[in-house]
Amino acid sequence: MNATAGMILALAVGTYAFRLVGPALHGRVELPARVRELLSAGAVVLLTALLATGALTEGGGFAGWARAAGVLVGGVLAWRRAPFAVVVLGAAGTAAVLRLAGVT
Repeated sequence: MNATAGMILALAVGTYAFRLVGPALHGRVELPARVRELLSAGAVVLLTALLATGALTEGGGFAGWARAAGVLVGGVLAWRRAPFAVVVLGAAGTAAVLRLAGVT
């Protein structure tokens, strides 16, 4: 077994063990309120960072202003609780119109 296969196996076992710990410790460990708040805030920060890097970068560089505007329009529509199809079509339409206008 090479190093890559060993690392994949170790990560698989670790992931499985980590998933088992939740149900096994449920109700036995009580987290303080401050820790729960920080975990919640950390999840929001990680999801925002994932959104920003996935939506605004391509190939290690900036993806362009058209995509950034599309993401902004989609975010505003989602924040205003528009239906999912409207959010997707609004974001894609904004990016498409800006690209047709020559904005990259």
